[in-house]
Parts: sequence; C-alpha cells; structure tokens
Amino acid sequence: MKLYFAPGACSFAPHIVVHELGLPVQAVKVDLRSHTLADGTDYYAVNPKGYVPLLELDDGTRLAEVAVILQYLADRKPGTLAPPLGTLERYRVMEWLNFIATEIHKGFGPLWYPDTPAATREKAIAALGRRFALVDEALARHAYVAGETFTVADAYLYTVLNWTKFLKVDIAPWPRLAEYLARVAQRPAVQAAKAAESSPAK
Repeated sequence: MKLYFAPGACSFAPHIVVHELGLPVQAVKVDLRSHTLADGTDYYAVNPKGYVPLLELDDGTRLAEVAVILQYLADRKPGTLAPPLGTLERYRVMEWLNFIATEIHKGFGPLWYPDTPAATREKAIAALGRRFALVDEALARHAYVAGETFTVADAYLYTVLNWTKFLKVDIAPWPRLAEYLARVAQRPAVQAAKAAESSPAK
C-alpha cells in the first residue's frame, strides 16, 4: 500500500494507525503548496481532490477521506483499533469519527488563513470550544474518546487537537485535552509516525 501524506496534515492519523497495526505501507510525501510529489509529479493526477490522505492499495485502487481510510485500515486487523462491524461499539467509533471530521477538523478551517478577520477567527475558536467541551466530557468518563481502549477515532482526534498548538488555540479550559494529548503522544506508534514524517521525502 501507499499512503500519500503531508507533514502536520490530517494524514498523520492513518500514519499512526499503520504503525499501530504494523501494516506494510510506503509513505509518499505530498507538497500541498505546489501539489506535487518529490519527483515533480502533479498530485492532482494521483488524487483529483488535491488533498491528503490518499491510500493506494496494492491493486491500484485508491481510497480518500480520512475517516474512511482509518476504518479500512482498522479492518485489516479486525477488533484491534475498531470494534467489529455491525456492533453498537463500532457505530460509536463511527459517530466520533464523523463528529471529529465535521465539527472539529473543519472547525479549524478559518484559522489556517492569515487574512481571516479577527471576528471570524473569534467565532471559529468559540465554536471549537463548544466541541472541545464535549470531548472533555467524554474523557471524564473513559480513557479514550470512544471508551477505555485506543481506536482509530483517537488517532484522528489526537491529530486535529495537535493543531491547537500551531494555531495558538488555548485549550487550558479543558485540562483533560492537554493530558490526553500528552498521553497519546507517548504511544510508540505516534512516535514512529512522527519519525517517518520527518524523514526525507520519498
């Protein structure tokens, strides 16, 4: 398999998961500014959507969208990072994946642009804060967002919550978030994914 990624992007979540599961994958770095690969290939020719992650299977089939890729990877080793298909526990993980994608991941959108008006930025941060409060409540009940075990939802949540550091979003009002980030950061797979993404382009 090939995993197309960009350092710091949401593609870090499936990068964590392939290390958690020990899946063989070739990581292919994408320059999202120029939309090119290291060899100069136009990334739009690989993925017309232009963003990461993209997972290319051994037969050439390609999957996009982080929440889908995460579940596909999890199902390579059933019951490890996602509950079995058809169970309520699996739907809970899917519920969190959808919430992270639509309410947290996309909620950061306005903060990436330096020309975003201050009022718009403040509204975006306030909206994120309401989402953070829900995550904080979940973490008060159990160690990880969907229960007592680490799942693909945590790989995604950890990835997007880390953006608060780069984008200078204060999470002090939700102390469990900082504790969660610190704890997940210690996982060997997270460390391995960080090392892989900091290595020279392939």
